[in-house]
Amino acid sequence: VQSLMPEVLRRSAQLVLDADGLNAVAQDDRMQAGLRQRASAQPSLITPHPLEAARLLKVSTTQVQNDRIGAAQELANRFDCTVVLKGSGTVITAPGQTPRINTTGNGRLAVGGTGDVLAGLIGARMAQGISAFEAACMAVAQHGQLADDWPKAYTLTASRLAERLT
Repeated sequence: VQSLMPEVLRRSAQLVLDADGLNAVAQDDRMQAGLRQRASAQPSLITPHPLEAARLLKVSTTQVQNDRIGAAQELANRFDCTVVLKGSGTVITAPGQTPRINTTGNGRLAVGGTGDVLAGLIGARMAQGISAFEAACMAVAQHGQLADDWPKAYTLTASRLAERLT
């Protein structure tokens, strides 16, 4: 990922960064600058969980968790992009936007791969021409509602969650 990220940051018409992409950006000041520079022409969105947010902000996870809205806003302002800070009460913000806290979802979404489903859902909405901020708000709410409505007798997995989206 590290070797591909500079090109991805330069050439992507729209960008949703998650997981390894976020970790690559956190480790390289030039990539951080590349993410910031995209804002004027190309919408960008990042979807960190608290540890990834801490790496990007160069603070502890505890600091992120103690002020989730502040951390999300700092990321949005630092990288001039939309931010989805995942976790209990997912925070969605962007420069110039009032932060939103999503009330849907539960601990079942901590299963590996569900964040990938969310990133794909956001990207699909952005590809439909919806702004990054609104795409994030819509996708996070839908993603969480699917988990809330999940039958108690069935295990939630990323692949089953994705199947429910169709």
